[in-house]
Amino acid sequence: MQLLDGKATAQDIREELRVAVEQRKSNGQKVPHLAAVLVGNDGGSLTYVNAKVKACEQIGFDSSLIRYEDSVTEDELLAKVHELNNDDEIDGFIVQLPLPEHIDELKVTQAIDPLKDVDGFHPENLGKMVLNLPCFLPATPAGILELLKRNNIETEGKDCVVIGRSNIVGTPLSIMLGRSSNPGNCTVTLTHSRTKNLKEKVSQADIIIAAIGKPGFVTADMVKEGAVVVDVGTTRVPDSTKKSGWALKGDVKFDEVAEKCSFITPVPGGVGPMTIASLMINTLRSMDLRGK
Repeated sequence: MQLLDGKATAQDIREELRVAVEQRKSNGQKVPHLAAVLVGNDGGSLTYVNAKVKACEQIGFDSSLIRYEDSVTEDELLAKVHELNNDDEIDGFIVQLPLPEHIDELKVTQAIDPLKDVDGFHPENLGKMVLNLPCFLPATPAGILELLKRNNIETEGKDCVVIGRSNIVGTPLSIMLGRSSNPGNCTVTLTHSRTKNLKEKVSQADIIIAAIGKPGFVTADMVKEGAVVVDVGTTRVPDSTKKSGWALKGDVKFDEVAEKCSFITPVPGGVGPMTIASLMINTLRSMDLRGK
């Protein structure tokens, strides 16, 4: 078994981006500016946003963090989105999800200018992704593909099972893996809560992508010898041995599955850092898409 070390791979990408930013500076070009909007005080969201800000600092991007209390109204949040859309200094921005229940997440997502939607969640970017047109790719699926590519994981002709059909991970990733590209050319089965014989289908896969949000869902008896396992899950569970009182768990029972697979991502340190790296790649690409 070998670890697919997302943390190390993401650090390589950050260094490449840092060099690209230095080149932009030497050419007298604008430095990318990423803004993040955070609503509330959710610990997981705050940690994730702070990691994005830190990545910007390492690469040399400008960054802004805009915070609101849970009580912010939908109109106030939409007004900020429109302000960021029209701010030429901001090249890309994200609105960290989830949002409070009184705010329509889809409405907020659709309000973001597709040319600044570096998370790749806007319907226009998702539609272009399906048609393989230039766009911002969803950050987590793109990060997974980059992790596979940089670790020389063979995907062509392989049977891949994706567990989970979210619009953020499972559905776009299933399309991207089936495309004629590298990584790609997989035969993809997209499974979900209504899939019959799920265990049987997963156990036949050469590549397993677990993105269902259920800690420890994938067990050793669901994995064939030599399979590649990518764990997208990041669920906080109580853990009295930790100072924080919680631990981050993936969708895969790592200890027992690791004994059977050829490659596996850890949690944390696997897909998470690659998601942030993809966000940084999209932010730099925003300069080209917007002609900066």
